[in-house]
Amino acid sequence: MSRNLRGLSSRRGLTDSLYGSIAGATGYDERLRDEELKAIAGGFMTGHAAVLGASTFYDFLQPAHYGKKVYMCDGTACLTSGGSDRVRRSLHEKFKPGEIGVMTCLGHCHSNNAFLVNGEIRLCGSETRPSAMRVGSNAEMPALLTPVGDITDYYSLAGRWAGKTDDALKELEASGLRGRGGAGFPFHVKVRSSRDAAADRKYVVCNGDEGDPGAFSDKWLLEERPHTVLFGMMMTGIITGADTGVVYIRGEYPLAVRRVREAVRHLEETGIATGKEGDPVTRFRFHIVEGSGAYICGEETSLLNSLEGLRPEVRTRPPFPAVYGLFGRPTVLSNVETFANIHFILEEGGATWAGMGTEKSPGTKLVSLDGAFNKPGLLEVKMGTPLRAVIDELGGGTRYPVKAFQVGGPLGGLVPVSRIDDLTLDFESFAREGFLLGHAGIVSVPEDFPVIRLLEHLFEFTRKESCGKCFPCRLGSARGYELLSGATGKNEKIDRQLFDDLLETMQLGSLCALGGGLPLPVKNALQYFGEELNDYFTPKEA
Repeated sequence: MSRNLRGLSSRRGLTDSLYGSIAGATGYDERLRDEELKAIAGGFMTGHAAVLGASTFYDFLQPAHYGKKVYMCDGTACLTSGGSDRVRRSLHEKFKPGEIGVMTCLGHCHSNNAFLVNGEIRLCGSETRPSAMRVGSNAEMPALLTPVGDITDYYSLAGRWAGKTDDALKELEASGLRGRGGAGFPFHVKVRSSRDAAADRKYVVCNGDEGDPGAFSDKWLLEERPHTVLFGMMMTGIITGADTGVVYIRGEYPLAVRRVREAVRHLEETGIATGKEGDPVTRFRFHIVEGSGAYICGEETSLLNSLEGLRPEVRTRPPFPAVYGLFGRPTVLSNVETFANIHFILEEGGATWAGMGTEKSPGTKLVSLDGAFNKPGLLEVKMGTPLRAVIDELGGGTRYPVKAFQVGGPLGGLVPVSRIDDLTLDFESFAREGFLLGHAGIVSVPEDFPVIRLLEHLFEFTRKESCGKCFPCRLGSARGYELLSGATGKNEKIDRQLFDDLLETMQLGSLCALGGGLPLPVKNALQYFGEELNDYFTPKEA
């Protein structure tokens, strides 16, 4: 069924897309909106049920948003810092309760005092951290933080490599660039697979919807260095033979959407990327798509379904996007930071970039530090840097005592302070020690913040954001939240054996990393903070 719907959706492509039509049907009058959705279904020769199913998936399109005037952030960093409570109190002084909504996450984890109003992110509370964000690096040649400079000169590099695509691919391979979204998959493998796949059309898709609470690196790149991302997409298209790039950006990042659109408009006006046939560089065109509030669209196959106007549920793999991606065509799909490294690699050489990291985790990694740090902000860190150095030297330590750091988003490991000296900032170190580097956002957990509340928050987050396709994630996250909320709100003991079985089922049976990844921080918490959590659980069976 999905293949048939995909084929119907592809008839109009990206300019007049099914997703765009659905997202544009924003009226909250149920009868009128239903009529509009029926008209959309008819125009795309698809069923009303399919269009309705897709439209009801997204948070921003729900009737619950009617009457909302302001949205506060309820991400993990704001929760643990107390920022959510401060912002909520401040907003309640000026808005009615029904006018206040929530979003996860606004990408202002370095200040912990953000809210969204009239499409703009604002800050509140003079007692909270300032909006200024520190940007720094310990790399001799930062690949991502250096300003772009003259745009025409910057993109001329694509022309110099356009006739040497095999060599360009070799440089990417020599760099060892691995996906910066968390999985760490070798980027050159995706590029080669897409290049070698036979198809009448190919795509490049940038995943700008990876909204891990605690990570704001993608947001910064899209706002402050959009051309690094666009160049990487264009160069990937030149190598693979794709002429179309799609940037899918979180709706929670309105400034990022505007900045990327401005950058694309500049490329079109200057003739650098026009979509006209002929030159392999100038024929590349960009489409900017604004998300409608769904964390799961940060999962690559869910994102593809969203672009196609389908219900953005996770696809089973194989086939993989590099062979069967957007509209069933070969697609290189990677995250913002991954694409942003390509210009440096081709300008300075793959070996130079690789030399800034370790053998298996080459290059640098952007690290987000939340508002608990004395120097909160964004760091470009050489892979292999001791975690202690990141926290104490680059981050300046924390403003108050903390007992743990959650690294890598809501599915990232919970690293107790006692384990910091055992870790270096690279994929292998974190995996070997039972944690996850992921997006490398670092969220501080204060000494007085209850770990049980953090676990309840993580299950609630997963329950809300699950696409619902697989039982282990959909039902497991709901059941886990029930158990934890019962323990915190009703003093109900959690059956430890039942809870352990639940975690195992989610880890082994979930289709994607949302349900499959949640058990990691929970197990870390049970391992390292068992004494604090024991009162909430029945004794574990021998």
